[in-house]
This record gives sequence, structure tokens and C-alpha cells, in this order.
Amino acid sequence: MISPMAAAQRGKEQLVGLTGLQADTVSSLVQDGPGWKVSVDMIEMKRIPSSEDVVATYRICLDDEGNLVSYERGRRYNRSQVTEEVQA
Repeated sequence: MISPMAAAQRGKEQLVGLTGLQADTVSSLVQDGPGWKVSVDMIEMKRIPSSEDVVATYRICLDDEGNLVSYERGRRYNRSQVTEEVQA
């Protein structure tokens, strides 16, 4: 089993390699059985000023060794649009 820090880093690296996008931040990390669920905010389009960058949150699942099992793109937003997601 890899550590939380290693899971976050491996997840980001694999997502960058797969999508070709620049990783911005890890916004969540949850242990899911032997693996991990990680949300990574990725910059999909750079704009000037940077507050107008288009960012998307990608949700990824990693196995217990930190290998990417699946991913999906969640919401897209401009960096300046600060909103809280409501958990159901």
C-alpha cells in the first residue's frame, strides 16, 4: 500500500501523462479500500489574466500500488468562479 502523499503525486503524474494537461492542485484524496480516490484540478486552457484560466476537476481511482485504474472529468470552471460544491 502506498502512502497518501505518494498516491496524490502518482495520480497527478499519470493524469498529466494521459491528458497532456498541466496539473494545478490535488483537491481531494480519499482511501477507498486498498486503493485511492483522488480529485485533481487540471488547467485545460490558459488565459490572460490567469484568473480566467479554464480549469476542470478530474476524479481518478488508483489501485493499492498507485496505478491509475480509471478517470473522469467532472466540472469545468473559470478559476475566478469560486463556488462550493454541495455534497448529497
